[in-house]
Amino acid sequence: MTETTNVLAFRQPSAVDDPLTDIVRAGARDLLARAIEIEVGAFLASTANLTLPDGRARLVRHGHGPVREIATGIGPVEVARPKVRDRGASGPGDRLRFSSAILPLWARQTKSLDALIPVLYLRGISTGDFQEALSALLGKDAPNLSPSVIAGLKADWQVEYERWQRRDLSARRYVYIWADGVYLQARMEDHSECMLVLIGTTPEGKKELIGFQVGVRESAQSWRELLIDLRQRGLRIAPQLAIGDGALGFWKALDEAFPGTRHQRCWCHKVSNVLDKVAKSVQGPMKNDLRNIYLAPHRAEAETAIDVFVEKYHVKYGRAVECLIKDRHALLAFFDFPAEHWIHLRSSNPIESVFATVRHRTVRTKGSLSQQTAKLMVFKLIDAASKTWRRLKSTNQLPKVIAGVKFIDGIEVIPNTESHAA
Repeated sequence: MTETTNVLAFRQPSAVDDPLTDIVRAGARDLLARAIEIEVGAFLASTANLTLPDGRARLVRHGHGPVREIATGIGPVEVARPKVRDRGASGPGDRLRFSSAILPLWARQTKSLDALIPVLYLRGISTGDFQEALSALLGKDAPNLSPSVIAGLKADWQVEYERWQRRDLSARRYVYIWADGVYLQARMEDHSECMLVLIGTTPEGKKELIGFQVGVRESAQSWRELLIDLRQRGLRIAPQLAIGDGALGFWKALDEAFPGTRHQRCWCHKVSNVLDKVAKSVQGPMKNDLRNIYLAPHRAEAETAIDVFVEKYHVKYGRAVECLIKDRHALLAFFDFPAEHWIHLRSSNPIESVFATVRHRTVRTKGSLSQQTAKLMVFKLIDAASKTWRRLKSTNQLPKVIAGVKFIDGIEVIPNTESHAA
């Protein structure tokens, strides 16, 4: 029988072509496997006192069962259940068995497809509340679901975070960097922690999380410690441009660590700060006037729009005008870079968009997170989000920025070779 080449297979109802779903499923598979490994480790530790007459452990690891698919809310997830061998059982009735509370022996789908252990933990469920939180997944009387199993995941993430913090940066270079210090609204102690975050774009246009630690947003010392740590691990080449809020202590520390890096103030923060200084009845028209500045196609038009803003509002709203013009030069630095990149350079949105999810989840779990757990939660969320970050537009312009090519109003300046020859 000859094969035909014009027969198309029908799309299966369960098929998923969403790359984001594939990433989430892969992450769920990895975390589920680690959670089960921690669970079996806790079981063996609890039975360590059981030994054979010759002193060897009675219960030992015995490989894994066959790989099977578990139907979840994000599609099928493959997993293999660890096996434990009882070497001291005198008969079937005397044999001790390992029964996974996370992955029951014959489970083929979760009882609640929306309830997965990693998601629940990242939402801030404390170890003491996991039995209740997982009732939809495992049943209220699920055995062997001890706090040590859940705490093991946190310990695993801590190791991952520390390894990431020690990684070598000598081969890395970043053209643009975004900086921000974000206060979480979860009540971890008497004060909210500030997460100092640095995101950079590589010469290939890929965004990466560069630095992340707990600190004080307005403190130059906190940012200095972060930047010094990056330099000590090999990050020596200064970025061409840094984007962030003017209130950050980051700028003073940046000038010390990378004095050649130019400053660009975040327009999202600036607009918010300016509007906070006027009545709500004025905010609408004033916001439109601010848009005329940062959306101007040329620097000259932006400068003119600033002058109009000052003339229009300085009498009644002097504080708002002062807030704008004090950073006048730094607000317009993006005009000296490729126009295709302006949408990326006018604000610190790469960080804001990530922390919108973090804020949402920490608000929902207010009061349930320790400082350490909140830090790890944020790290895991940023790490997961980074896998879906889009590259910069027109990456072909980045080598020109690195080479020091001059741009005026976003357009590359082509040297006049004829005049040089003359």
